[in-house]
Amino acid sequence: MKVSEILKVKGNILYTVTPETPLIEAVNTMAEKDIGSLVVMEFGTLIGMLTFREVLNAIHQNGGAVGSNTVRKHMDDSPITVTPDTEVNEVRRIMLERHARYVPIMDARTLLGVMSFYDVAKAVLDAQGFENKMLKAYIRDWPAAAEE
Repeated sequence: MKVSEILKVKGNILYTVTPETPLIEAVNTMAEKDIGSLVVMEFGTLIGMLTFREVLNAIHQNGGAVGSNTVRKHMDDSPITVTPDTEVNEVRRIMLERHARYVPIMDARTLLGVMSFYDVAKAVLDAQGFENKMLKAYIRDWPAAAEE
């Protein structure tokens, strides 16, 4: 299964911020939209990711407050990316190795979406469920052994 297949099911709603967005505004957007990440775009180019991990680090650094800094100070400025042709098992491996919960999906320089670890896990579970159903149907319809 490829990333493009998951993207079709997931939809194309995408939330972005600029690096100059106040961190508190980004946090409010994440809370209001019930999302765990924002893509940081500048002049139409992906330049980073802001996830709840970076937000928690900012709160820790500011003694329990979000602070008055911008997204630029706290974002991950070198996020890993995948393409629509990347196999889901490869995405899973990359996410586990890098401890990444969110991965932008890029087609050349065009941002297509963000894949979460939840999306990967759901796709794998759905694929296994379908395969399980097919195997059970195959076994159920197995031809009876010829009587001797």
